[in-house]
Amino acid sequence: MKIILLQDVKGQGKKGEVIDVNEGYARNFLIKKGLAEAATAAKLNDISMKKSAADFHKAEEVKATREMAKQINGKNFPVKIKAGQNGKVFGSVTGGHVADALQAAGYAVDKRKVVLATPIKTLGSYDVELKLMEGITAKITVTVEAAE
Repeated sequence: MKIILLQDVKGQGKKGEVIDVNEGYARNFLIKKGLAEAATAAKLNDISMKKSAADFHKAEEVKATREMAKQINGKNFPVKIKAGQNGKVFGSVTGGHVADALQAAGYAVDKRKVVLATPIKTLGSYDVELKLMEGITAKITVTVEAAE
């Protein structure tokens, strides 16, 4: 009997998968406990439509992310932070500071996407990598300036 899993079932499959199991197991356990439902033509069509819509939205998101990576690649973004007289920063520049500078320039980048090789503790220019999505990266330059 073909069924559609409504939840992850150990040893059978993940939520949303269509699997073939024994009729007794399906009716007496999976369907009865609400873990699955019978796979009718209408429900199978509904699943395929949802999958195609999700694939389309994922492709659009990847396209938008690639476009943003192209726009910001190689650009310079200033970060102002409190610093001492000798150019030493109080604390260090974090991914949050870089994400805030990108946000101020109009690019929505999460601070977890910013990859700092080493903590930035002095004023100057630094190359920073942004891992925007799996397989999509951008390199930017961050200029650390003293806040007044």
